[in-house]
Amino acid sequence: MYNFDEIIERKSDRCRKWDHQYVCSRFGDVPQDFIPLWIADMDFKSPPAVIERFSQIAQHGTFGYTWCFDEFYEAVVRFQAQRHQVQIDAEWITLSYGTVSTLHYLVQAFCQPGDCVMMNTPVYDPFAHAVTRQNVTVLTNPLVVRDNRYHLDFDNIEKQMREHQPKVWLFCSPHNPSGRIWTGAEIKQASDLCQQYGVLLVIDEVHAEHVLYGTFTSCLQPGCAAPENLILLTSPNKAFNLGGLKTSYSIIPDPVLRAQFRRQLEKNSITSPNLFGVWGIIDAYNKGTAWLDALNIYLKGNADYLTQAVSDYFPDWRMMQPESSYLAWIDISTTGRTATELTHYYAQKTGVVVEDGSHYVADGENYLRINFGTPRRLLTDAFERLRRTT
Repeated sequence: MYNFDEIIERKSDRCRKWDHQYVCSRFGDVPQDFIPLWIADMDFKSPPAVIERFSQIAQHGTFGYTWCFDEFYEAVVRFQAQRHQVQIDAEWITLSYGTVSTLHYLVQAFCQPGDCVMMNTPVYDPFAHAVTRQNVTVLTNPLVVRDNRYHLDFDNIEKQMREHQPKVWLFCSPHNPSGRIWTGAEIKQASDLCQQYGVLLVIDEVHAEHVLYGTFTSCLQPGCAAPENLILLTSPNKAFNLGGLKTSYSIIPDPVLRAQFRRQLEKNSITSPNLFGVWGIIDAYNKGTAWLDALNIYLKGNADYLTQAVSDYFPDWRMMQPESSYLAWIDISTTGRTATELTHYYAQKTGVVVEDGSHYVADGENYLRINFGTPRRLLTDAFERLRRTT
């Protein structure tokens, strides 16, 4: 029903992932026939219902201001209940202009210059940008690798909370870049520590819809994170390939936290949604879940292929199992080369563009991140090129 093997021509829309000029600005002299497996942007068309809605809007020809009308809230409430088995009230939801910008507003709302914010490294680099741009300090808490899987170091977390008194813990669930799915018990332990030491728990669940292995537990599940000390950030952008619309939302159960956050949004004039963004959420959530289920089966097949290819062609690499999302996190420490050296070498010599793990705040210098959210032929072609250089 859905053709995820279709190769979509993406250079003409000047998306960053496929734009030769932009890629060369990041990776040097990259050949014209490059294969981009770097930024977290999939190479699949969005669900048919979303495309149909956008076509209707475009053909209608008016693009005026809109607002967060009832259908938006109803779609989010229904999707969270059906997909993640959580019950939320519409009043908890606040729409904003993308998760990255929302992180900035959040730090502005709850921190002062000189404060610190905790995050588990390696982690999505905009976490750190959102903090440092407000003259707030990043407090890195390294994840621990056991059996080729990341684990939270709760002893060190508590020690840092006690000594540094962070205002906020930015927690990525599932984890980007590794795809690790945290258990409900782990999230509860994190929440309990935050309550004990007066730290606001902010959880990013943007990658929660692509579950490949295991079971995802939302922080909103009863008995998981304490709702009175919780801010959840999420969006349909990764799940349904809508990142360019810059539309996301928060779920904040506590009315005092919610009011404080909304005051900061008003200061930044975050008042009305993108017309395509709000309808994208509605139709993706209401009509796109069958597409999402089919996509996840395809992505799991890509993950399985990638696991085997790494094992067959690159014995010095060690790939973590991507429990969620479409991003492979690969340890290349035994190769004797840094991630920065390898990414530039591969990009310039083979045209295969992958992400440098050193970009992920800290503790990723010996890792590559490879985006397998692409038709399998592009993935196999890329690994054939890489294999020939080994």
